[in-house]
Order: sequence, then C-alpha cells, then structure tokens
Amino acid sequence: MRKALAVGRKELRQIVRDRRTLLILVFVPAFFLLLYGYALNFDIRHIALAVEDRDGTPESREVVSAFINSGYFDLVAPVHSPAEAGRLLDLNTARAVLVIPGGFGRDISSGATVPVQVIVSGDNANTATTAMGYASSILRTLGARFAAGGVEIQPPISVEPRIWYNPELRSSLFLVPGLIGFIVMITAVVSTAASIVREKEVGTIEQVRMAPISTVSFIIGKTIPYLLIALVSAAFIILAAMVLFDLPMRGNWMALFVVTALFLIGALATGLVISTIADSQQLAFQLALLAAFLPTFMLSGFIFPISSMPVALQVITYGVPARYFLVALRGIVLKGAALEVFAPQVGALALYALATLALASLRLSREGR
Repeated sequence: MRKALAVGRKELRQIVRDRRTLLILVFVPAFFLLLYGYALNFDIRHIALAVEDRDGTPESREVVSAFINSGYFDLVAPVHSPAEAGRLLDLNTARAVLVIPGGFGRDISSGATVPVQVIVSGDNANTATTAMGYASSILRTLGARFAAGGVEIQPPISVEPRIWYNPELRSSLFLVPGLIGFIVMITAVVSTAASIVREKEVGTIEQVRMAPISTVSFIIGKTIPYLLIALVSAAFIILAAMVLFDLPMRGNWMALFVVTALFLIGALATGLVISTIADSQQLAFQLALLAAFLPTFMLSGFIFPISSMPVALQVITYGVPARYFLVALRGIVLKGAALEVFAPQVGALALYALATLALASLRLSREGR
C-alpha cells in the first residue's frame, strides 16, 4: 500500500499540473448538470388547444376556462366544424381539440351524463398520453364541481390517485439522479482513460515497469487521486442539484457515499482498462466516450425503461454499472431507503469494480512482458 500511495502522490501532482484533466474532473460535471438539467424536461405544458363549443352556455364556457386556467393548455383558436379542427391538427397549430356538444348546459343542469370529446394528435405518443391525462383530470374535477352545485352525479368508480415520492410528477426528480450517474460515469472514465496512455507517450511507463512495484499497486495508486477528486466533484454536483432543481435528500449520506464510491471505482477502472488498450490519448478519449456514453445513456434505465427493451438488450444491461447505481441513488435520495435494501445493487457495483481493476492489472502486466 505504501508503494500505491507513492504512485498516487505522483499522479496527483501530475493532475494538478495538467489543467485540462483537472477541468474535466471538477468543472465540466457541473456544466453538464446545468446544461442537461435545464434542457431535458419531460413536463409538458402550454399544449396548443382548439375549442369547438357547440353550446355557448355558461356551463360550456366554464369547461373551456378550466382547461385554459390549468396552465397545461393554451387556447390557440375557436373552431366551428370538424374539418376546421382537423386542419389545425394537420398543421400542428393545435395539438388537442376540445369538443363540447350542443345542449351541454341543459343536460348538466338536469343531471344527465354528457360526453365531452377531447381529440389529441398522436404523432408524439408521450405528449399525447400526457395531454389526455391532463384532460381527464380536468374533466373529473369539473364533474365533482358540477355535482357540488346541486347536480347528482354518481360515477360507477371513484378514482382517488396517490403518487408517492414525487406527488407533483416533476420530471426533474426523475432526470437529475440519472444525470448525476451519467455525468459522473463519463467524466470518471474519460479522466483515467488517458492516464496510462500518457505514461506511454512520454516514455515514463518503462521507468515504472523497472521500479520495484507490483502492477496491482501501480493500478491502485493510479486510481486513488482520481477517486478523491471524483468524489469531491460528485458531491459538488449533488449539492448543486439540490439547490438548482430541489432534489431532496431523504436517505442517509453515508449510504450515498458508499454507493457513489463503488460506482466511481468501477468507472475509473474502466478508464484504466481503456488506457491499457489505446496507443494514443485521442484514441483513448474516443473509446472512453463510446464505453461510457452509449451504455449509460441508453441501457441504464436513465431515459428508457429497461423492462420495455427487447430481452437481448435486457441481458446486456446487467453488465452496465449505471443500472445498479441509478436504482440505489434514486432509492436513497427520493425514497429514503436504507443501504441494506440495495444489497444486490451494492454487490453488483463492488463486483464490477473488482473485475475491472483486475482486468486493468492483468492487461498492464501482460504489456510489460
């Protein structure tokens, strides 16, 4: 361990002298968090709404007002025929059309059930599903209001939804933990991917091989300074997420530290494996982006649910460390769950870290022969 620490001190001095590496480790993650945190947003508001009010009574106008005042819909045009509504949908001038039938006010006053039609453009499935959910919620609220006004409405099923952990359905609480894992993975892999390659290019790798130090000690020494800096960087972006995006912290900080440290060790070791493969820093950088960006973004559950993927891809996701990190991170931060709840995820992260460190040591020892 004394020899590993000596390598670590040497590497830390080199990092401090290399301003680009220090910038990647400390400031680039915060920049990515700001960029993607504000750019990626699944909350859908200001849906362009056209209204075909065939009744023109105070009751029908109350329905229209409820849609507009909800903040989810913006009135773009009144329409007077199905053909006109279809044209607005075709041109994307309107994304939804509210159709209130004639006699709406009379039927509501008599206690009859009146169908109100909501037509939604389905070219964007996510937007269409969300818009339909908003419309259904508004109409249910209106039904209760009309019932309170003296009209007896007895729906066959009473819906009382409860949403835990994110009652406002803010997409930031889903995206920001994923962004933290995504940013940490990329910066950690990129930072170490060039470390051994740099030793090869300047010729100091031969001196290291001749020194009385084992390959394992050399790999551990290479990892230590990057791990310390990456932990500081991860803490910085987590605190920034709490300030900027109201990310809660309902769990234990020590549990978060353990999970983050294991994830970072695996990410840094992945960069070291790439560094033993590449012959130039440019190639190492490209391989690092390929190994970190695509799996973390596409196969970790960050954006796309793993359960919706084909079976073959679901099997591949078991080799993506970000999959386990995101489950544990979201559970600790959003749900306040204890670390033992995520024993499978912690075990998988520890196994990945040990395997990649061993692979980096094996490859480097073979190169030295």
